Amino acid sequence: MATDSWAQAVDEQEAAAESIGNLQIKEKREENGTTSNATDSSSAAAKSEADGDSKTTDDDDKEDKAAQSLLNKLIRNNLVNNTNQVEVLQKDPNSPLYSVKSFEELRLKPQLLQGVYGMGFNRPSKIQETALPMMLAEPPQNLIAQSQSGTGKTAAFVLAMLSHVDPNNKYPQCLCVSPTYELALQTGKVIEQMGKHYPEVRLVYAIRGNKLQRGMKLQEQIVIGTPGTMLDWCAKFKFIDPKKIKVFVLDEADVMIATQGHQDQSIRIQRMLPKNCQMLLFSATFEETVWNFAQRIVPDPNIIKLKREEETLDTIKQYYVLCNSREEKFQALCNVYGAITIAQAMIFCHTRKTAGWLAGELSREGHQVALLSGEMQVEQRAAVIDRFRDGKEKVLVTTNVCARGIDVEQVSVVINFDLPVDKDGNPDNETYLHRIGPHRSIWQKGTGHQHGRQQDEHEHPQQDPGAFQ
Repeated sequence: MATDSWAQAVDEQEAAAESIGNLQIKEKREENGTTSNATDSSSAAAKSEADGDSKTTDDDDKEDKAAQSLLNKLIRNNLVNNTNQVEVLQKDPNSPLYSVKSFEELRLKPQLLQGVYGMGFNRPSKIQETALPMMLAEPPQNLIAQSQSGTGKTAAFVLAMLSHVDPNNKYPQCLCVSPTYELALQTGKVIEQMGKHYPEVRLVYAIRGNKLQRGMKLQEQIVIGTPGTMLDWCAKFKFIDPKKIKVFVLDEADVMIATQGHQDQSIRIQRMLPKNCQMLLFSATFEETVWNFAQRIVPDPNIIKLKREEETLDTIKQYYVLCNSREEKFQALCNVYGAITIAQAMIFCHTRKTAGWLAGELSREGHQVALLSGEMQVEQRAAVIDRFRDGKEKVLVTTNVCARGIDVEQVSVVINFDLPVDKDGNPDNETYLHRIGPHRSIWQKGTGHQHGRQQDEHEHPQQDPGAFQ
């Protein structure tokens, strides 16, 4: 829990100050781009299948969309309270638009309904209300849907796959393609949970390392995997007969097209499927490149989009301080802590080196500091965020890996120790908004005398603060 006064937490901070000494940036990497230390969990040990996986330098800790998506899945225990309105574009405008307010209205198989409630879903989420009737319709309807992490999207398409499967047929009937092994594993866990009372339906992972004997035919009804291996199983090894597939799900499309090779592989899989196969595509964002990809994958789709509320910074007080050096920035930061009451704070740095240095300096000042950067495994990042969310550390120093999707209610101040810039050194307005914007978190009014987050921009003198207004 957040304390009402930072001064009241000094004793706790000093007691935990030594913890930063254990936070070391490990530069050693294996050839495949993953850190050399590993946890004993299967997802931590798994290697990303991204063909174009590039190594992150110490000079610029860039956002990895696949890792960020996985991180969001790991740290969310509940559905996000999404206030965005759903916009539905039907392929047949004259067709009645159905939505449901309870899972009973969907007339699910009893064992699936039992699985849904067993997962803690009491009623459909906003996107499930509209998407599920389309996905469960007869004849099948294709769907392109915008849905962010935490909205119940995975549970929705998993329910659709489980509903369309005929357990008496012992061959693959549903394919689900994810950008990485780790994301595929998360989807598989949802299938195992929702299908807990439906043991006749079985699941197999089409991932690198899952070696099958040549000539064999899969008997599992649902196959989840990455594009390259899924394509090999369909075209090269013939483990899967694509002409028997009823449902094809392409998850995390925006992440998919950001990975070299995955887009073409996904299209090749789709072209092997029968014309009556139901196509479902999901993406957190819908830039033009994602739209173009979606339209090539999904013919005659229904479309569900989130109406983004107009971005407003009216509830956020923003300040900037012109500084000439890193040391001046740090002194300005100390002045902020001396002037106002701060429950918890997030501080963004451009590089791992700066983040490590700043975390050490803050620790020496007696603050409880958590450090987050891109060389950590996703599971390690999730553990750091959980500790910060639980209030065990009051300050989170992070690189850009934490710019999106991390909701911590007690955060009252967001500080850009370094302003976000793009690869050309120009102001990155979108990342700036993600860092400080009201959509980052559901904050509560009435924390001290503030009515929102304060934003303290520690500027480089050569950069124009007006560019971020």
